[in-house]
Amino acid sequence: MAGAEEFVEGNVYPNGVAVITLDRPKALNAMNLDMDIKYKQILEEWESDPKVKCVLIKGSSLRAFCAGGDVKQITCKNTLSDMIEVFTAEYSLICKISEYRKPYISFMDMGYGIGLSGHGRYRVITERTILAMPENGIGLFPDVGFSYIATQTPGGGSVGAYLGMTGKRISMPSDALYVGLGTHYVPSGNLGSLKEALLSSTFSEDPHKDVTALLAKYSSNPESEAHLKLLLPQITSCFSADKSVREIIEELKKHQQSTEASGSWKGRSLFSLLNTTISRELHLDMLNSVMKTEYRIALWSSLRNDFAEGVRAVLVDKDQNPKWNPPSLDEVNQKEVEAIFEPLGPGIEELKV
Repeated sequence: MAGAEEFVEGNVYPNGVAVITLDRPKALNAMNLDMDIKYKQILEEWESDPKVKCVLIKGSSLRAFCAGGDVKQITCKNTLSDMIEVFTAEYSLICKISEYRKPYISFMDMGYGIGLSGHGRYRVITERTILAMPENGIGLFPDVGFSYIATQTPGGGSVGAYLGMTGKRISMPSDALYVGLGTHYVPSGNLGSLKEALLSSTFSEDPHKDVTALLAKYSSNPESEAHLKLLLPQITSCFSADKSVREIIEELKKHQQSTEASGSWKGRSLFSLLNTTISRELHLDMLNSVMKTEYRIALWSSLRNDFAEGVRAVLVDKDQNPKWNPPSLDEVNQKEVEAIFEPLGPGIEELKV
């Protein structure tokens, strides 16, 4: 059976461009535990290698760049020690990417893994880039540092809350740029030329300057205006930071005529939605602090039955009919939700990043 060595391939070209290729096409390049570990090892080796000038991330398949974390694998690991291993590897990798000293460039063609790209310096999107945070729909919560990204989105973070809580897809380059998830738009047909230009570049003492200039040469503005920008008044009205889940739902009822503004609430775990709203009240200005809090939430949320049930309904049986516990907002115990934000108990270490 293929493992991390085959799924995560690292190559350094003569001019100093180092390329990581995700090659797990049958799983849409979803990242499992071994892949997270291997990926971080490669980044650490290259960061200290003077021959490496910049790092490029891409997928091997036209079907997907990265589908995010391998949630099916996580549900098979149903003990606390398993969850500690999985989320420590994933979240420490995210922090490594966010603080990477060398230029880190992601070609986010097709599927888009926020964990691998959203916190990198250069995030190249195409007309085929698709973004979504569907975790509430499988009984988890929008993790991989999305709260840190969300708080910086337009409307004082309202757009990020909208995307995280409804799972709304972004499929327009203008929207991805508007939200801040992409830094450059390059038509998919030009990615090959951009890659060749990178591989033929001669880097100066300031590779970041070289990469910035090259991306400016190949990038352009999307033809259409950001749709989310047009919806900003409705989104801000519904998802402002001072609103609870109940208030958000009531506000959405006023916008029922606009399916775009109201998004989709069907199939969302109510326990997870409360997690999402409470997380907005925390200090979200530093990614490492966000990841430490997310680590606490992830350990306990992943062991709740809602997570296994969500994965079953959406990814295994695909009946799209999860049976959440509790089944209604009125039955959610607020104290239980707040408890998963508390420091971990005796014998369980906090995330070290």
